Amino acid sequence: MRLSRAMQFFALSLICVLITATSCSKKETVSKPEAEKATFQVNWDKVVTVSKTVPTLQVVVMPPLRRGSKIHDRVFQALHELGADYVRYVPWLPYPKLGVAELDPPSNGQTSWDFSLIDPMMEDFMNATAGHSVVVNFSTIPEWMFKTEKPVPYPADPDGLTWTYEQGKELRDPSRKELADYYARLVSWYTQGGFTDEAGKRHESDHHYKIDCWEVFNEVDDEHSMTPQDYTASYDAIVGAIRQVAPHMKFASLALDSAENNMQFLEYFLDPRHHKPGIPLDMVSYHFYAKPTQNEPPEVQQYTFFNQADHFLAVVRWAESIRQRLSPQTQTDLDEIGSQSGTDGTGMPPAYVAPPIPNSYWNLSGAMYAYLYGELAKLGIDVAGESQMVGFPTQWPSVSMVDWDTGQPNARFWVLKLLRANFGPGDKLVNTLMGTPSVYGLGFITRDGKHKMLLVNKRDRTVVASIPGASGGRLEVVDQQKPFQPPATAELGSDDVTLGGLAVAVVTLP
Repeated sequence: MRLSRAMQFFALSLICVLITATSCSKKETVSKPEAEKATFQVNWDKVVTVSKTVPTLQVVVMPPLRRGSKIHDRVFQALHELGADYVRYVPWLPYPKLGVAELDPPSNGQTSWDFSLIDPMMEDFMNATAGHSVVVNFSTIPEWMFKTEKPVPYPADPDGLTWTYEQGKELRDPSRKELADYYARLVSWYTQGGFTDEAGKRHESDHHYKIDCWEVFNEVDDEHSMTPQDYTASYDAIVGAIRQVAPHMKFASLALDSAENNMQFLEYFLDPRHHKPGIPLDMVSYHFYAKPTQNEPPEVQQYTFFNQADHFLAVVRWAESIRQRLSPQTQTDLDEIGSQSGTDGTGMPPAYVAPPIPNSYWNLSGAMYAYLYGELAKLGIDVAGESQMVGFPTQWPSVSMVDWDTGQPNARFWVLKLLRANFGPGDKLVNTLMGTPSVYGLGFITRDGKHKMLLVNKRDRTVVASIPGASGGRLEVVDQQKPFQPPATAELGSDDVTLGGLAVAVVTLP
């Protein structure tokens, strides 16, 4: 029997409605995939090593840190509240007037010593870190001490940025006395209340700061193109002169930009036979920054950062083998650990506008630092310094630990504060077995006997970590829900801990 056209249309419409209804019903019943599960086995009675590692940071001199800046007060308050030890302070080369105390050579019985722009930030830094150890590094050598074709200019504006101040390679005084005396006077200004200059004039400062450690130069494998022999000779001269005015000072050395590519510096410098008698080799330092390619998307960066971090750990093991062979009493300070965006420091044209940094970046960078902190503690590294307090557009904004417009700390700062509040030298690290490579975990028995777990989600997806015995304990976490706020806290009702993407957490067992 043939249906009429009307009946055919009605039947077709009814079929479509039934199909649609069935489809909608199926959609409503489809559940979201369960979060990945990470199970840990923590052997609390099996101590792997005792940590020596201090989690800390570096503060690099930048115009936003000057008095009167809109973020000045907030940043120094955050630094004070952090209460970290071995904080590194670096007046650096792009701003000669903020980091070089004698910009012009002595002439006709006159000198150019001037601390009027340098003192305020140094004073604010020392006040903010009072009661804690510091590492000071006035890394920029007065350029007039080098042989150059003509005098090297510097901006009249103290906030004026220059990348051409460092030009010389050969010191005009091969004995290095001129160089050593400059640094001895600099140390005297801040620790002994003043100094007598080259013309015999006394300069009074009234500063009597306790500076625990002085680092000699920065990234010597790049700046002034030093050789291991050049650097070692300069180090010996400077340390010898400083010890005449500050005999209890300790010293950090090298601050290599790339240890991997410059192991010859460690091989030469750490050999006591290459130093003058009595010159101490207290501490050696080098740096690491994870860096993606330009325009690499965030979903790829999470793999890049942790892959590069693992490669750096292999470099650390290599460097440590050299140190332990040549100078085992020397400590290791990794005083620049951080990350950069794909466009920071790449010499992009002035008209180039870098894409905005997503909030997830700060969490990723903080998670990588937390992971490295745990692994460096297992390797016996003495200091792990996050880089850096303030960065801003034109000055590596992606390294900043605060918002350069408001001074509000970001996730990188809060991760450091979380680590600083929970872990430190003297903690026992215990054998921890992980069920998935995407979530890092490490068990600590702290100095006061508490059992704690450091957890790092290496991926930007939710994971449930199962910690035996965690139920009834306390959770502190830095995640993407509130990346510019202090760690959130919660009581745990089970052994399962839900970690958001790129979260860093500390679980204190009951």
